[in-house]
Amino acid sequence: MIDLSTNYMGINLKNPIVASSSYLWEDPNNIKKAEKSGASAVVLHSLFEEQLEIEQEELNEFLLQGTESYAEALTYFPEINDFKFAPDEYIELLKEVKDSSGIPIIGSLNGVSEGGWIKYAKKIEEAGADALELNIYYIPTDISIDSTKIENNYVNLVKSVKQKIKIPLAIKLSPYFTSTPYLLKKIEEAGADAFVIFNRFYQPDVDINNLEIFPNLVLSRSEELRLRLRWAAIMYGKIKPDIAITGGVHTGSDVIKTIMAGANVSMTTSALIKNGIGHVEKILSEVEEWLSNNNYESIKEIQGLVSQKNVLEPSAYERANYMKTLGSYK
Repeated sequence: MIDLSTNYMGINLKNPIVASSSYLWEDPNNIKKAEKSGASAVVLHSLFEEQLEIEQEELNEFLLQGTESYAEALTYFPEINDFKFAPDEYIELLKEVKDSSGIPIIGSLNGVSEGGWIKYAKKIEEAGADALELNIYYIPTDISIDSTKIENNYVNLVKSVKQKIKIPLAIKLSPYFTSTPYLLKKIEEAGADAFVIFNRFYQPDVDINNLEIFPNLVLSRSEELRLRLRWAAIMYGKIKPDIAITGGVHTGSDVIKTIMAGANVSMTTSALIKNGIGHVEKILSEVEEWLSNNNYESIKEIQGLVSQKNVLEPSAYERANYMKTLGSYK
């Protein structure tokens, strides 16, 4: 019997497949389906900062300026009334699914500043969430703000939230920083228990006939894993917080790769939107089959096997391998 169990932020999970934040989990029945199909935990859809702090007229301006501020949306949400869940309704949903689920439920907050986050981080904890994920979704557009100020805001936000809650805290980040290792270390010192790498910044498209910008969601593909695998492999063993990889996890092979790079868990949403929630069962079957065929008895045995510190050619994760990569196309 293959042991698929893992540990994420001190939470024992039956396997490394976590259903990541998505509109799917607005329906408690879908969470039951995810649990039945084998998901080890669910990250609820996000409660957005805009829902907590920004007045409706300001929200419209904010969304247009940020182009795509709703990280898990399938369509644009220009009006605050279009959000299905108000903050208090979100908390009630969390209580309901926590009471009826046999797997850990992780709350999710999405935003860029302290604002009402601290208050609702505490409410999410009190509602019974096993952990909290902060999705810091921010695209800098102000040329007068330097990178140091932006990164300090991240660190201060994490520190402020961590001081108010006792449950584990995961930080979901983008890959767009001057020095990702430095920032992760500073956020670790601020109290983060895990890093979720990486956020997918959905890009708007251009309607050339109507001269308009419009949203166009493209679900992730397995190819998107490479950026995430690279940074998980580089940071494995250098930081204490656990690592979750999200964005591009569609198959059992994808899960194996994430664990080998150093992740504790693999998070998936696009695969479930595309193939149905029951797809988790297929992914798990593929993971078990690979482990068995390669004579591994547990998923823990392969964690970090291809991290930078464990491979013969660590330069494969750095620039020294650049020319070889280009040459491989021939």
